Amino acid sequence: MDPPNPGFEAAFALADLKSSPSCRSALDDRLFAACITLSSSFHIDPYGGMSFCSFVKDPALRYDLRRGTVEDAWENFIPALVDLVRGGEEYLRNCGSCAKRRDCRWCAVYAFLERRDYSAPLPYLCEIAEEADSYKKDWEKSHRRFYDIAGITIQVDSDLPLTDSTYHPKFNQFERFEPGKDIVHLRLHFELPDLAGKKLGKEVYRKPPWAIYQQPNSWLYLGISPDVLDPSLHRVVKFSAGHDRAEIYVDRPELFRTTTHHSLTLFPTDQILLARLLAERRGFSIHAAGMAIAGSGLLFVGHSTAGKSTTVMLLKEEGEILCDENMIVRRWEDGFRIHGTWSHGDVDEVSDGQAPLRGLFFLEKAEENRLEPILDKFDVTRRLLPRILKPLVTADWWEKILATVETLVREVPAYRMRFDKSGQIRQVIREWLQQSQG
Repeated sequence: MDPPNPGFEAAFALADLKSSPSCRSALDDRLFAACITLSSSFHIDPYGGMSFCSFVKDPALRYDLRRGTVEDAWENFIPALVDLVRGGEEYLRNCGSCAKRRDCRWCAVYAFLERRDYSAPLPYLCEIAEEADSYKKDWEKSHRRFYDIAGITIQVDSDLPLTDSTYHPKFNQFERFEPGKDIVHLRLHFELPDLAGKKLGKEVYRKPPWAIYQQPNSWLYLGISPDVLDPSLHRVVKFSAGHDRAEIYVDRPELFRTTTHHSLTLFPTDQILLARLLAERRGFSIHAAGMAIAGSGLLFVGHSTAGKSTTVMLLKEEGEILCDENMIVRRWEDGFRIHGTWSHGDVDEVSDGQAPLRGLFFLEKAEENRLEPILDKFDVTRRLLPRILKPLVTADWWEKILATVETLVREVPAYRMRFDKSGQIRQVIREWLQQSQG
């Protein structure tokens, strides 16, 4: 028997009825209602009998095309079968209300072929359902993890077992035991697919380590070598149109087993994924350090040597460090909030915490410690945009980012933060917090 595929079911089960491998009706004794309602195909047997399922053998459930038309069969006859066959109270007490129904291969037509009774239970299918349920529970314990970042649950399903040493300990704060409402699905495979002769789509980007192709309803990322003469691939990723589902193929499974990984996607950085996802959620990733101090979120923006790590270490005793290198800014119903990430720099302290964003601070090393308000909104925008992390850039992505930034600079005050390493900036920040909080 082929084992269940929990990763596939999680990614594509859009509704409870669609997640079952068999046709069924939950808490409903109309045995064909689900099959017919969800069906987009039909079957015609060698004698011209048309029905909704190839296993249907009862002449009463097949339309004779020698005496009618396909249109009449599809539009009238098949829909009329929805209420024709019922299981009754016995079915509802047994198969219809069984807790293992999700994993059971039972269907009414199959029961008829076995027992000449559309509602008859089949004990050996009950045994298979038990095995499937046990298999999935064991699989989920060792092959699935949930991580929450900025209100997004990243569900990782792996063909190889996930252990306590698979991912770096920095992810521990972000791990969850169950998913939230907004779920992104990642499936890890450890054998590269054969792309020979396959249509890759329209190439929209090529710069090592990625070549990216746009397909009708998806994106194809190919991990390429810096050597233009080297045709080999080190990974293949197929993203859904919204980047909320990904099939990630990498080679060298032994490396996965023996290495501690610093990204969930196995990319150089998870920001490649997050930056795309956030645009759809009124947010963005940015090169910045963030802290939560006295219930307020402070975002310290600057390039790689601007002093982001220095700043959070100087202010460490004042509050919680969220991250010193990459932060997430997201607009919620109650305003902008900053969220910690696991993509840190020199300071390895990270947090899954969040806080209402009260101020943008653009770092400038100086021999003094003071804050200077930036009143020109265009100047604030000009300073912000270069620091925003840019993944695969498309016109619609930029439109969403610019709209979010426009709202941000209008709602959140911005400052030049001039500081040195003396630590006097702590008092400046304390005074600013007192004033901003009234």
